[in-house]
Order: sequence, then structure tokens, then C-alpha cells
Amino acid sequence: MKVRMKLQISGTRDGQEWPAKGGEVDLPDDEGAQLCASGLAEPLADGNEPENAAAPDTAEKRPTRSRKGVITKE
Repeated sequence: MKVRMKLQISGTRDGQEWPAKGGEVDLPDDEGAQLCASGLAEPLADGNEPENAAAPDTAEKRPTRSRKGVITKE
């Protein structure tokens, strides 16, 4: 799992310094997920996984009447 660091972690991992804030590192899935869950990193799409972006809401908005009789769009 490839992640981008949101914070600087001191120390080393496997003999290498952790990347600086904004740096990227490839980690085992469980370790990357743990860093993301704790707010230290954010996942990056590696090209093999679908992006988790939400589709835009394209549903048609129908006018409704509020309690005051004013027509609004939901």
C-alpha cells in the first residue's frame, strides 16, 4: 500500500528514515492501513485499485413547498 505522510515520524523503519511530511512510502497493507487510521498518512491510488471518489449527485431536484408555502429545491 502506497501512502503519503501527513506528519513527520521520528526514527527509522527497516534502517531507513521515515519520509518527511508529504513524502510517499510503500508499506505492507496492514501497516499502511494502521498509519492511515491513526491520521499519520493518507492512502494513494497505485493504478491497480479503483479510486474511492464519490460519483457526483446528478439526480434531478424537484421543487417542494416549505411549511411557509415557499417553493424550494431539495
